[in-house]
Amino acid sequence: MTRTAATALAPRVAENLNRALHRLFDREERLHLLGEDVLDPYGGAFKITKGLSSRFGDRVMATPLSESGMLGVAGGLALCGDQVIVEVMFGDFLALGFDQLLNFASKSVSMYGRPVPVPLVVRCPVGGNRGYGPTHSQSPQKHFIGIPNLALYELSPFHDAEAVLDTALRLGSPAVVFEDKVLYTRRMYQENRIDDGYRYRITGPGLGWAHAYPDGEADRPDFVVVAPGGAAHRALDAARALREAHGRSVHVVTPAQLYPLDIGPVLPLLASAGRVAVAEEGTAGGTWGSEVARAVHERVWSALSGPVLSLSSADSVIPTAGHLEREVLLGADDIREAVRRAAGWSAGRGGGQPEAAHPGSPAAGGAAGTPFTVPKLNNNDDTYLVADWLVDEGAWVDADTEVVALDTSKAQADVAASGSGFLRRAAAVGDELAAGDILGYLLPGPAPRGAPEQEGAALPARSADRVPPPEPARPAAEEEPDAVPAEDLPVAVHRLDRAQQGTAAVVAKSHREVPAGFTVVKVQVDDVLDRLDRLSDESGAALGLAEAVVKAVAGAQRDFPRFFGSLVDERTVALADAPHIGVTVDVDGSLYVPVVRRAHERSLADIADTLMDFRMKALGKEFTARDLSGGNIAVSLNPDPGVVLVHPLVLWPQLCMVSVGAVGEEYRADAAGTAGMRRFVHVGLAYDHRVVNGRDAVLFLTRIKDDLEEPARLGGELTWTTG
Repeated sequence: MTRTAATALAPRVAENLNRALHRLFDREERLHLLGEDVLDPYGGAFKITKGLSSRFGDRVMATPLSESGMLGVAGGLALCGDQVIVEVMFGDFLALGFDQLLNFASKSVSMYGRPVPVPLVVRCPVGGNRGYGPTHSQSPQKHFIGIPNLALYELSPFHDAEAVLDTALRLGSPAVVFEDKVLYTRRMYQENRIDDGYRYRITGPGLGWAHAYPDGEADRPDFVVVAPGGAAHRALDAARALREAHGRSVHVVTPAQLYPLDIGPVLPLLASAGRVAVAEEGTAGGTWGSEVARAVHERVWSALSGPVLSLSSADSVIPTAGHLEREVLLGADDIREAVRRAAGWSAGRGGGQPEAAHPGSPAAGGAAGTPFTVPKLNNNDDTYLVADWLVDEGAWVDADTEVVALDTSKAQADVAASGSGFLRRAAAVGDELAAGDILGYLLPGPAPRGAPEQEGAALPARSADRVPPPEPARPAAEEEPDAVPAEDLPVAVHRLDRAQQGTAAVVAKSHREVPAGFTVVKVQVDDVLDRLDRLSDESGAALGLAEAVVKAVAGAQRDFPRFFGSLVDERTVALADAPHIGVTVDVDGSLYVPVVRRAHERSLADIADTLMDFRMKALGKEFTARDLSGGNIAVSLNPDPGVVLVHPLVLWPQLCMVSVGAVGEEYRADAAGTAGMRRFVHVGLAYDHRVVNGRDAVLFLTRIKDDLEEPARLGGELTWTTG
């Protein structure tokens, strides 16, 4: 099995947890589950209990909206010899049952003069980054640290959920298992590999600690970040960024059990690095990270080159708005910057101060300073658009500071300075530049306003012309050169954010360069929607028309290969090896087109999981360049009620985009002449008329129409008969 295939087969964390519950119920005859809305067909707010009540109806109980009540009943069942798992819908509400854990369940273990087993496990989703607001997004772990006889665990993609739950149930004392909500749609790690660059191993007895490290560098850390649960992904993203920018080996360790804390298995690793940080999403003060720092300081203080760095979210309630939520919660960039500053990695690869340029070399720069240029960002574009300057003109920047955002045909990329100095821009927002063109200069000192350029200072040429002389420095508060003066603005204005500017650049290029045609067909969707609803109930996956359309478009690639190609020149089309389908996701005014890769090989449930991943990433603006690149056709989804017809733009260098309107209703006679209400959608195709003619477009859309109206053609998942 290839590494890619092995990764594709890994279950989602939610699937792993659901299977774990089913296996435990199969094995433990006295196991009960209590919670709000846990019965089928709902199966819990996050579908973790899907299928349990159908199979074990007498042992799965829906409770009233009372966390104190359900925990009290669960504690009583446990005292009577049963095993009990309680699902608290959101971790925020665990506070409502705090008394039952603190004063009843945990004390019952030892207050009767003899040990009394209380096999009670409380599961609760925690954490933000999903836009759920102040009362559904907290990470309350710290409030339960240090309660005698109460064990704490946190789910991760490294640790199998069945092993965690089984361990917690067999303790004989109550336990809480925290589950970061952002993990539910992520894949489990398997075969000791995270991705092509990072591996992991489990260290220590029992559930152990997961130790993630760059491939081939298991025993040579420059810095170790201790990160439980969902924070581990952010720590890994920070570690990758620090490796790329500074060549440093940053390792991440993740426990399954938070408390009682057993730091022993990873102490040798922490001591060998000498620098340690703890990253957790909760707020500061009395945290689990403080417990880690205390244990590390007590046992390996002499090996540390600095105190343990404690990283937490801001001391604030958690806002609902995505951009404000990101300001409050600890993110990968926060971890990266904190580690970089603590370690002193302020310059180029390897840290330290940059070497002085040899006098007379191009890097010396003369009065123009040291130039920094446009990097090669992808193989699809010859030029990139300057979308936004991230640093003020004349401001000091350190090496590796991101200073300018460039738009490509697929995504927006932030470009870092290649050295340090005072910024002098050579390109303006809206300029279209090629790789190697000069973006700006880094000056050794601030230039006085209006300072003349030094005679003889050579300026490297751009691809088509020469770079204009750098502008003199000006106060940071001065308007951008392309901005409308404040006094000329209307009373109310809307500034396009960086994501909207990126969308504007892509669609403007498409509108200029693609001579598009458009064709639309009407599709009856009663049968496919009914079958999707039935499959959703049986599988637990949330399936809708979007997944069926993606599957139908993917299935057409073999018979219509040109529709999935790209123009090499006016006479040549490069054909794709497989359908990689972009799907529009529109959140908070920002449009993204992430890609479902090899969609013809994916099940409807897998496509549904992928689209859900995309929606979550859009909310958090967490897309990577890989998520948004590589598509060879796109699908524009427009499900809002009343949307009849959508004419999309073709996303250059693609040749086609399929559009789907909202589901509508109309009275229509069937083959027998009986009139009845029918559901339908309009499916359109915008196409590059240089490659696709109108007749081919009709044949392609007819193929999609037939697949949707006869859903058995989409594959085995939809082949059952109804009725």
